[in-house]
This record gives sequence, structure tokens and C-alpha cells, in this order.
Amino acid sequence: MTSDNAGPIRFGLDVPTFAGPGADPVGDARQAERLGFDFVSASDHPCGTDPTYETWTMLTWIAAGTSRIGIATRVLSVPLRAPAMVAKMAATLDDLADGRLILGLGGGSADDEIRGFGLRVPTARGKVDGLAEAVQLIRGLWSRSSITFDGTHHITDRAELEPKPVRDIPIWLGTFGPRALAVTGRLADGWMPSLSHAPPDRVGALRERVLAAAAEAGRRPHEITCAYNVEVRLLDGPEPRPDTSPTVVSGTSQAVAERLLEFVALGFTVLNVKPVGPDRRGQVERLGREVLPAVRAAAVR
Repeated sequence: MTSDNAGPIRFGLDVPTFAGPGADPVGDARQAERLGFDFVSASDHPCGTDPTYETWTMLTWIAAGTSRIGIATRVLSVPLRAPAMVAKMAATLDDLADGRLILGLGGGSADDEIRGFGLRVPTARGKVDGLAEAVQLIRGLWSRSSITFDGTHHITDRAELEPKPVRDIPIWLGTFGPRALAVTGRLADGWMPSLSHAPPDRVGALRERVLAAAAEAGRRPHEITCAYNVEVRLLDGPEPRPDTSPTVVSGTSQAVAERLLEFVALGFTVLNVKPVGPDRRGQVERLGREVLPAVRAAAVR
């Protein structure tokens, strides 16, 4: 298992899966590529009344329309797709995209979506155990000529996958509970919590659980990439009515950059930002021109 944690601070940009009027995911990704973002990411919520694209299909379309920028699932709900098929999908997309995939996985938080699509909803414990099995099964298919996997939640019978990935595709997990954090430390290349579920006053302790589990498994903690998902709202000046939401980093470009640097100080080397509020594309432009360079420059001092 290789580490992709070296080097400068990296930035991801959320690309909405919205499929209504004005949606242009490839245009969004090309803008991010032009502005120097390292990857684009998309969440996985296929069931609902809002018009949305299916995550994997949309990211494949994005990969075909870009040349450099990385592509990340943030995160695929394991109960929605057979892990063996996800292994094949990931190997294919990473090959066609010249090694740009980050495979983000999660245990599945939206029970109504799982149930709505006619799939079995695991217990809370089953979600964690199923996530661990999925990582092991996917890696087995990527590395072995044939694999029979007899898990509690996932099985294969002499499964074969060709061609194998030509590189170690990084697997990042979106986890929060103690057992799931331990799975991340033992098995994953990266940890990607969201500020909304793991606020700054708690996320440091959660990160330590991940790193402690990695050390207990005989891994070096620096092998784990720590990526923070953060909603941001850029303003032209002080807000007349400040945004008091604890889940949104808002303010001028300088204020947002300073806040993101606080997350870097907590140990996060990857920041995935999701602009909220009006003029999303304008905010992305300002993030790329004003915030990203400031954070990168300050982080290497």
C-alpha cells in the first residue's frame, strides 16, 4: 500500500450531481482544472425527488472531458453496489483516465435510499463490517489472479479481474464512529470526514483514533492521507448578518484562507471545498485565484 500524502496542500472541489437546468459538470471540472484544483469530487445520493446524475457515470463523463484533474467519489455507498463490480469499475476508470481516480467509500448513511432501491439495509455494525470487507475484497481483486472471498456481508467465488490496475488506486474512507475509524486506520489510504459531521473541536480526536489504529496494525501513520470536506461561502466584505452556521466557513478570501490554514494545522493535507450560496462559479473562480495560492504559500513556510 502506497502513501499519496507527500507534497504540498492539495485541493478538491465538489461538483454537484444536480441534473436540472444549467447543470454542466464537465464545465465545472474544466474550470477547476484551469484554476489549479487537484481533483473534483461528487457525493453519492442516487435516490430522491431532486434531479441528479448517478455519481460514477457523471465522473466518467468528467474524466473524458478533462486531461489532468483527479476524480474522487465522496463517497460511494457500499450497500448500493457489489464491491466486486466496484473493483472492476474502478480499475476501468483509472486506466481510461490515466491514473486519476481516488476511490472514496462509505458504509452507507442514507437508509431510505438503500431501501428505496430495493436493497437490504445493514445494521450499524453491519455497515462497518461490510465496509471493511469491501476494501479487502476490492484490493484482493486488484492484486490476485483469482479470489474466493467468504465474508459475512460480501462473497465471491473464484472471481477474476483483468486487466489489473497498473498502480495502487488510493482508497479513502468517509468514517466517523470508533469502529469505522479503526477500519480506516487498518485498511485505508485516506480518511475523508466532513466538517458538518466532524467539527474542528472534535475532528482532532477522531484523527488520532485513525492514526492509532494504523500504528496498531503496523502501519506508519503518515501513510494515511487526511482530507477534510468543507463548505465555504466567499463574501466581498463583512456580512451584515454573519453566517452563524458552524458547518460553513464564510468570509472574505483572506478570512476563508486563514480558517482553512487552521485545518491544515490540525493535520489535514487535503481540503475538499464545496461552495454554497449564490454565484457558485464566481466563488470557484475566486477560490482558485485568491484562496488556494494563499493557503499553499502559507502552508510551506
